[in-house]
Amino acid sequence: MRELLTKIEQNSRLDRFGDRLQRAVQGTLRGQRVRDLLHGVWLGHPLHPAMVQVTVGSWMSAAVLDLLPGQRRAATALIAVGTASAVPSAVAGLNDWAALARDQRRVGLVHAASNSVALVLYGGSLAARLSGRHGLGRALGFLGLSAASAGAYIGGHLAYKQGAQVNVAVSDLHLIGEGWHTIGEMASLPQRELVTRKVDEVSVILYRHGDDVTVMLERCPHQSGPLGEGEVREIDGHACVVCPWHGSTFRLNGGEVVHGPSSNDQQILPTRVVNGKLEARLP
Repeated sequence: MRELLTKIEQNSRLDRFGDRLQRAVQGTLRGQRVRDLLHGVWLGHPLHPAMVQVTVGSWMSAAVLDLLPGQRRAATALIAVGTASAVPSAVAGLNDWAALARDQRRVGLVHAASNSVALVLYGGSLAARLSGRHGLGRALGFLGLSAASAGAYIGGHLAYKQGAQVNVAVSDLHLIGEGWHTIGEMASLPQRELVTRKVDEVSVILYRHGDDVTVMLERCPHQSGPLGEGEVREIDGHACVVCPWHGSTFRLNGGEVVHGPSSNDQQILPTRVVNGKLEARLP
């Protein structure tokens, strides 16, 4: 499986279909509010894996009930819940997928294909059960669970091996030593401009507003975009930095994510000024 997934990551022939699908998804989900909702900006982490719990939980519970006598009605109800919830889960997943790197999108296509097979099989299972053919419904349900399990395995590879939709910036904190670190002279920092500096070889951005200075990790948590090259915009009265790669937007006074595709806040380092020098430390 590892070798197969590695080949999928490197298979550029998938890009022809993947690029078309990406344009279709981006063209359909145009509104920023809609995209932010589906990314899980309001939730603080990606919405898709949270929604999938309803789908997979219902289907797995139905499989258990199918092994027990006298549980046809309950199993059918769970199949219906899982099948219905799979559709909005897939929409949220496609929204996340469209903002991924190309090698991640290749694996994401196979993940989506496997789950689509599962959805079709469970739809057939539900139809068979409702028409009284419970034996066929159970068989299709177990086949659907197999396809969904394969999709879950591929989704795990996508998240944990390829880092899709995880906070890729937070690992930088592990490279910063304990204690306070001097960054530079406070007087040398310009007002309301992004400045890039380093703390123990970890790149950070500085933003001064009056006597307050924000020190934020520079790598965007979505895909490692260079926030130091981003644009500063005022949104709802707050100065925000916009990632130049995919548009993820974070408040400079707290690190809160304002717009996706990132659904994670960006890490801010505590600061102090000692003898005119700005210092920062780990949270």
